[in-house]
Amino acid sequence: MNATQKLLALSLCLFTLIAQAGENEIRQSLQSKFPNIGKLDHVVKTSYSGLYEVVIGDQLLYTDAQGQYLFDGSVIEVKSRRDLTEERRQQLFAIDFDKLPLNLAVKKVKGNGKRRMAYFTDPNCGFCKRLEAELNKVDNVTLYAFMYPIFQGSDVLTRNVYCAKDPAKAWDDLMLNGVTPPAANCKMPVELIKALAKKMRVNGTPNIIFGSGVQVPGYLPADELEKHLANSGK
Repeated sequence: MNATQKLLALSLCLFTLIAQAGENEIRQSLQSKFPNIGKLDHVVKTSYSGLYEVVIGDQLLYTDAQGQYLFDGSVIEVKSRRDLTEERRQQLFAIDFDKLPLNLAVKKVKGNGKRRMAYFTDPNCGFCKRLEAELNKVDNVTLYAFMYPIFQGSDVLTRNVYCAKDPAKAWDDLMLNGVTPPAANCKMPVELIKALAKKMRVNGTPNIIFGSGVQVPGYLPADELEKHLANSGK
């Protein structure tokens, strides 16, 4: 190792030590000011404006180098108009799709079914109905719908769908055509689905999980669904 290489190696070590010192200082500062905040596992320096990103529960926040201030909001790169916060949020809260209990969901295969998407949904959710209309335009995908009743009256509807002879058809008839499924009775794993939603920090419907692991709360139009699905097998 020559002198230049030694200098670069030393500089890298010093940079790492400084970054770690900053992260430790921030942890101590935030935990002293918010005793109930719990363990801060994620405090990382960003590449913009000396900010540090902090994950608290299901929130991605920012703080200064001393942990004196917390910032809640999106960082937008002006030149490209990229929402850097949303990009990081999708990376940090990505899901291992293969570990999802897909046996709890209503399954529907469209076309060759090679691409995969799961989502939490409620029959009385307006944006869930809009999502179904957009999904109707998408092909070559296997869909897994977790019946997650959070609105009044949804418990009965989701049970009737889940217990139907053909749950996927019953769901399409209800959401796309307004046809209420006939009364049915079987053991629906609603409590398991609610526990899964809580574990995954799902706070509302719809909530989408693509095969790539990216989790997107809310409704997306067909073109945006296609963009995510194009990466779902990568």
